[in-house]
Amino acid sequence: MSLTLVATPIGNPQDISLRAVDFLKNADLIVLEEFKESTAFLRAIGISGKTYEQLNEHTTKEDLNALTEHCKNKSVALITDCGTPGFCDPGADLVRECRAKNIEVRTLPGASSLMGLLSLSSRRLDQFVFRGFLPAETEARRKAWNETLKETRAFILMDTPYRLSKIMSEAKEFIADRKILLTLNLTQPTEKILEGSPAELAKQVEGLKAEFMLLVYPRK
Repeated sequence: MSLTLVATPIGNPQDISLRAVDFLKNADLIVLEEFKESTAFLRAIGISGKTYEQLNEHTTKEDLNALTEHCKNKSVALITDCGTPGFCDPGADLVRECRAKNIEVRTLPGASSLMGLLSLSSRRLDQFVFRGFLPAETEARRKAWNETLKETRAFILMDTPYRLSKIMSEAKEFIADRKILLTLNLTQPTEKILEGSPAELAKQVEGLKAEFMLLVYPRK
């Protein structure tokens, strides 16, 4: 059989594709990240009573082998809490194991916070660097910020919602001369799109907690 990576909405549940709903309804097994979040979403789009397995940072090698065995014999859908599985999450581990055992892996694309962010840019960007999550530990984090000073191309940062104020404070320190684009809670009722200098935007988000992505425009 096969493993299919099914993208789910990044905020608004109506952003799920018709094809994704149909596939999830007919899949033999749905592998998800967190039961509470994912099953609540699946119920919201009319899917319940399915067989579920979990894949996250706590998944062991034995668990991964068991999931791979399921993919040999069943139609398996892999979803994450939001967005596309395999991107900055443990889904890549299952893809690797399936490919090593010649199990077909497919993608069923959909909503993407990364593409959403890039589409909101006021500048044409022909290339960019995805830097992703910065280290949490102080010394490693400062080292990572210092490395960004060498990057003249556009680059993208993300972090956990409670570090929004922190990353904006750091942006004022390390990239004060760069223009940035900041998206908050994309596709949700509380969505905000902000563009300007780190100092300007830091004032607007001080004390806020939100899902965010940060695009740093190229150095002129």
